[in-house]
Amino acid sequence: MKTPVYNQKGEEVSKADLPADIFDIELNPDLVHQVVVAQMANSRKSIAHAKDRSEKRGGGRKPWRQKGTGRARHGSTRSPIWRGGGVTFGPTKDRNFSKKINKKMKRKALFMGLSSKVKDKELVLIDKLDLTKSKTSLMIQVLNDLKNNLKIDMKSILIVLPVTDLKVSRAVNNLPKIKTIRADSLNVLDILNHQYLIILEDSIKVIKETYL
Repeated sequence: MKTPVYNQKGEEVSKADLPADIFDIELNPDLVHQVVVAQMANSRKSIAHAKDRSEKRGGGRKPWRQKGTGRARHGSTRSPIWRGGGVTFGPTKDRNFSKKINKKMKRKALFMGLSSKVKDKELVLIDKLDLTKSKTSLMIQVLNDLKNNLKIDMKSILIVLPVTDLKVSRAVNNLPKIKTIRADSLNVLDILNHQYLIILEDSIKVIKETYL
């Protein structure tokens, strides 16, 4: 698969081959949905927690004697039927939301996400991204050059880097709906959450070595 390669000004400089077994996969929406749900569930944290009677402080002394008072029998003021007592069936931090998903399924869904960006013409391949300083203004200028020269409206962007580049990652920190990610950490959820993919040419090699 031949695709044009641009510089950071949006000018076409060459063409590159995209491996068909990564960027030309037929879409299976059910598989992609299953992987996305599993990924979201695995990143979910159990925050809500209600204390049961064993976690409530106090209640060690029997409120009154067992017999002879005419009142109901009670052993602790932290019983769920008492005010200030524990909660019977409340949410707890022990709840596990994780879902198991096979590695082959995750990899196949990732390839489908990349293939969908190619088919929708929402993948931009650039030769390199070179910033003199980690300035947001410089990153905005690069993105504006790409938008104007390629005549596309990029509302949200995922920039795929071959290795960690602190200049680029710091330059996009203050830009909404723009995120950087390493090529060996790609996932289908981030791909689907952003409209356009900007991939550095060296990232293609990293994707092949990591996932094939």
